[in-house]
Amino acid sequence: MAALILPDAPWRNLASFKRLHHTLGSHQGLTRVVGGAVRDAIAGITCDDVDLATRLTPDDVLARLNAARIKAVPTGLAHGTVTAVMSDAHFEITTLRRDVETDGRRATIAYTDDWREDAARRDFTINALYADPDSGAVFDYFGGVDDLNAGLVRFIGDSRTRIAEDHLRILRFFRFHTRFGKGAPDAEALSACAERANDLMALSRERIADELLKLLALPKAADSVALMLAHGILKPVVPEIISVEGIAAITNNDAVLRLAGLLPADPSVADSVAKRLKLSKAVTKRLVLAAGRTTGDAANPRALAYRLGVVAARDRLALGRHVSALAQLDGWDIPVFPLSGGAIVARGISAGPEVARILKATEQQWIAEHFPDAARVEAIADAQSVRPSPQI
Repeated sequence: MAALILPDAPWRNLASFKRLHHTLGSHQGLTRVVGGAVRDAIAGITCDDVDLATRLTPDDVLARLNAARIKAVPTGLAHGTVTAVMSDAHFEITTLRRDVETDGRRATIAYTDDWREDAARRDFTINALYADPDSGAVFDYFGGVDDLNAGLVRFIGDSRTRIAEDHLRILRFFRFHTRFGKGAPDAEALSACAERANDLMALSRERIADELLKLLALPKAADSVALMLAHGILKPVVPEIISVEGIAAITNNDAVLRLAGLLPADPSVADSVAKRLKLSKAVTKRLVLAAGRTTGDAANPRALAYRLGVVAARDRLALGRHVSALAQLDGWDIPVFPLSGGAIVARGISAGPEVARILKATEQQWIAEHFPDAARVEAIADAQSVRPSPQI
């Protein structure tokens, strides 16, 4: 059988990439492209992250990069990783490794010069692919190319052993199945993930959130979340997610919007989940606002956007499946209320609570009338400025 040659990919033609891999001895068999860049090139997918695996020790990598005047950043020396910062791209370079000890969260590693040994410690067959940077020859030690073509995400070796090494592989399995899977998932892998789902509780919530959001950004996310729910995968870490009904109609790959749709329409629940997953303040705010959705949101979508912001309004309307109301926000910018307190004072109203009352009442009517022009706002303010005489 003829050796597979890597299809052409834009990164293969970068002058910086060629300079880098020659600096690291690719022509001597010392350095290869590894993982996602190889997998995606074979699958015909554009890839921006190109990683290199090398027989060189991290110290040798640093020495060669420094000698070639390539900026080197020791981003993960404890795990043998150095980042080369080039003019048009960054490349991670990792020394071949084998696991000495694992506890499900982190691994103690030792360096090796054996490509197969390095491949054996990776998670899935489709991620254990290497390619010669010069010739494009692909090195596949565990049938990853066949699995990729078949749309099968399969652990290398025993699924339960690989999950015990790193519990995050449970979520990674579903993410890669979402992206590359065709048809039913690998039965052994699915069974192992379901059996070991409680292991996720040992992971940091940041790692869980990162992996979950990556999955939710994929086109077939709803199908995979349904599969996860059917096998109890999310129950140990996000038991609030019980159905995919809320995201079934969401076609844009917005991970935060999909997470909001998976959660109940309850701001306190959204806030609790966001804090548990240690999400950013911006993401937390977005989830909480989306969770406040009501059936009345579609009555005046622009008023909703004026009050909450366009993103929050669009989130609520999308989750409520208010298609026509959502369309009213297309190309619409939130207007600035064209009246100031000074303009009220100029009408002879003394500064103080009465000015605030008139401003608030005028703004509320302006919103209710769908943001009319400044002349109408002046008329509304004039009417609000005239207080009825007290009854005697």
